[in-house]
Amino acid sequence: MSSSTASPTCAHCGTSDKERLYLREEHCHCCEGCLLDRCIGHKPTLDLAGLYSGFVEALVRTLDLRELETGLHSRRSACHTLVLARRIISDAEELRQIYWGALLHDIGKIGIPEHILLKTDALTAEEWLTMRSHVELGYSIVSQLPGLEVAAELVRSHEERFDGTGYPRGLGGEAIPIGARLFAVIDTLDAMTSDRSYRQGLSFDRAKEEIRRMAGSQFDPLAVNLFLAEEKVLRDMVAIKCSHPEGI
Repeated sequence: MSSSTASPTCAHCGTSDKERLYLREEHCHCCEGCLLDRCIGHKPTLDLAGLYSGFVEALVRTLDLRELETGLHSRRSACHTLVLARRIISDAEELRQIYWGALLHDIGKIGIPEHILLKTDALTAEEWLTMRSHVELGYSIVSQLPGLEVAAELVRSHEERFDGTGYPRGLGGEAIPIGARLFAVIDTLDAMTSDRSYRQGLSFDRAKEEIRRMAGSQFDPLAVNLFLAEEKVLRDMVAIKCSHPEGI
């Protein structure tokens, strides 16, 4: 997906908003909003869900102001997680909440001091504990919104590992919400294929092998299988990101 300087035009709604991400399809582009609408089966009306959608977008843009990398990573990860979720989930509301939870997974970083959040050197043990607190901080924000229980649990569980060695609760296996298990694979894919100040991003193939290797330990094998089933779509999405690094 891309939101580069010369944004594509969505073939479905006609938008070319530079703030949106775009999925390249066979002969056209689809914006993230239309992707969500297509996955959940209908376009939400201006009701509580519509109001929440605007609120979620506002929160993520607030995070963008503090740490551009995190905000854009969150938007990519939300759309890519939806690609996996729609293969096994048909309920429109659950899909919408998984998308929102993935979009807001790092919202707790709003409460992390900038000298820790933006530090380029290795964090100290004390700083690492502070950084890890972003999970519960994020949960405390999202859980205040009635009806967003699924999204809030994804935020709270996105650092858990399938083998039970993650945090903050040490959940394992199916005790981890399905949205968080799917998100974990996508989060790692995006992180591994993105350039950092201290290293160059890996190729899709190398990231794929690492993800396959960690099936059953860090990742739910089901989530890894879904990732492999959607390899072509995800490979194309990563290719777009890497070809427009300044704009996504």
